[in-house]
Amino acid sequence: MLDNKRYRTGLASAHQNNGDNLMPHAFSVNLEPSRATVSVPLAHRHGPCAPLQTSEKPSFTERLRRSRARANYIMSRASKGTVSTQAGDDANVTIPAHLGGSVDSLEYVVTMGLGTPPVPQVVLMDTGSDLSWVQCAPCNSTACYPQKDPLFDPSKSSTYAAIPCSAGACRNLTADDYGDGCVTSGGASQCAFAIEYVHGSHTRGVYSKETLTLAPGVTVEDFHFGCADDQEGLNDKYDGLVGLGGAPESLVVQTSSVYGSAFSYCLPAQNSEAGFLALGGAPSVNTSGFLFTPMRVEEATFYVVNLTGVSVGGKQLDIPPAVFSQGMTVDSGTVITVLPHTAYAALRSAFRSAMSAYPLLPPSEDLDTCYNLTGFINVTVPTVALTFDGGATMDLDVPNGILLEGCLAFQEAGPDDFPGILGNVNQRTFEMHYDVSHGKVGFRAGAC
Repeated sequence: MLDNKRYRTGLASAHQNNGDNLMPHAFSVNLEPSRATVSVPLAHRHGPCAPLQTSEKPSFTERLRRSRARANYIMSRASKGTVSTQAGDDANVTIPAHLGGSVDSLEYVVTMGLGTPPVPQVVLMDTGSDLSWVQCAPCNSTACYPQKDPLFDPSKSSTYAAIPCSAGACRNLTADDYGDGCVTSGGASQCAFAIEYVHGSHTRGVYSKETLTLAPGVTVEDFHFGCADDQEGLNDKYDGLVGLGGAPESLVVQTSSVYGSAFSYCLPAQNSEAGFLALGGAPSVNTSGFLFTPMRVEEATFYVVNLTGVSVGGKQLDIPPAVFSQGMTVDSGTVITVLPHTAYAALRSAFRSAMSAYPLLPPSEDLDTCYNLTGFINVTVPTVALTFDGGATMDLDVPNGILLEGCLAFQEAGPDDFPGILGNVNQRTFEMHYDVSHGKVGFRAGAC
């Protein structure tokens, strides 16, 4: 998802929950004095391994519409607590993650525990969002959308507290365009939040603080989040959202004293493969296998890098460097990568030429290079590589990082003075490492 005030959305990670334990799979935690790391399971939002199931799923066209709305907003913007761990020696947390669906889904989910005692919450993992939120009781069916789990009930937690309107955190919320004035409850003036998303939905409620459990024994005390009691628009049956952007409200910033403003994730390409979200970077705390590129300083929420070239079938395309001058936002919630006109036209031409043996389908509203691959036992897909500042090159996974339901997972952003967006299809099977404190983004292939 993505809001109208700042670019925010949802990609997430999760494991399958059996209803008895917060983290039912085997795990270990590794916290080193110099750099702590915690990883949580990643699952595809609509697949069989996701912790929630729905009988109705948004159509492929609807998923692309939402992604396109998100991409348009990103381009419009670009163009103009304390952490405690269980005592012990070298605590180590490793939680297996499984892809919960096909590669055409928009978001991923992660399961975390909220409150004391911790209540499992299945939330979208959102790299383009800062403010985390969950739906809270008492919220009736007309004010909140139906979710798979019971609503989080703050009255049953011994550590929940609403943030007062007079608090500095509330003033900061307003400064960051998330504030929604004050509400009165029990004679107390409480801080209100509001987020409006580009596809028409909104989320409102009380800005609060609570204990967040990332894994057994790994908690974030006084975690600031939104306790939502007013929803409108299209939503699946997740419980809320966790923001991983770069603004002060995000989980990444709130835990930066321990995890060093670094995190990573890997988006699996197949249901049978594993993925993860890791605060602190790579679960191995070893970045020697990564290629890094500098991160541009833009709005605090966004992670922007410089694309310098595109190759198809091992051949570098003839694209003037100026075409890429507006940068590329690395976004886990946008499905399709968008490129400025000249870059996309060159890529499309080269790709179609390499795929000339297969029937090209009529263009749709969102994708114009789709193929009818019915009846073909073997399909030869050309390699596609993206090169960034410093020579770091992503050789996209073939075919899952290039094709989405038989379509080239790229589209045109607009004129050459438009910024681009690196969508999640291209990122699949890579570990994407965001090292904010050192101003760089890294990636390594074959991580999940």
